[in-house]
Amino acid sequence: MQKGQPLEVKVWGDFACFTRPEMKAERVSYPIMTPSAARGVLEAIFWKPEISWRVREIHVLKDIKHFSILRNEVNNKAVVSSARGWMKNGGGYFAEDSDNRAQRHTLALRDVAYIIKADVEVKSHSRNNEAAYCDQFYRRVFSGKCYHMPYLGCREFTAFFGEPDENDKAIDQTDDLGLMLFDQIITEDPKGKVLYKHHDSKGHDIKRGNAVPKFFSARLEHGVLKVPAELYDKGGM
Repeated sequence: MQKGQPLEVKVWGDFACFTRPEMKAERVSYPIMTPSAARGVLEAIFWKPEISWRVREIHVLKDIKHFSILRNEVNNKAVVSSARGWMKNGGGYFAEDSDNRAQRHTLALRDVAYIIKADVEVKSHSRNNEAAYCDQFYRRVFSGKCYHMPYLGCREFTAFFGEPDENDKAIDQTDDLGLMLFDQIITEDPKGKVLYKHHDSKGHDIKRGNAVPKFFSARLEHGVLKVPAELYDKGGM
């Protein structure tokens, strides 16, 4: 259920890639920022276990521009036990010296800027009210503080952020974007394969389960993507 005026923050960057999950070997970006990517930016700026973010709208401020790059990547993830061994005994992993390296194309976005409008959802165990968290969020945006540097889809694509101004206008473009990733919905399943864990302040495991992707029919109306509120009500974010 949407309330009054949402919180707003402007984010921009030189590059972005909001990867479509149906693509396998090659990365292909959605044409605009996804709600899950917007939530990631908001949590990078201001996160507390007492709140959750509900993205309401994403305003596209610059024309959509694609570009293609070729990047060197590795096929397998690093093994934690091997990394710990390198810390104690020296050594390391060099992709150039193995057969694990692969070159992959990425169809990304160039010169992007968005305004994210979102609501703060205060959880039942919080001791503060919504106004207190809104004030903390705006203080962090004004001073440029963040818990970690936000990024636009890929960690190497840094996102800058600040307060919107009166000159920021959404582009005049309307288009059906098809099915878009809304977010990863956590379904608790203690006996199943664990894809998600959450810990309290003392490190105790308090929630675990599977992360299930959820999609919605996205449409850009005069440069604005509106996220249906019922996605949060049904999804249990």
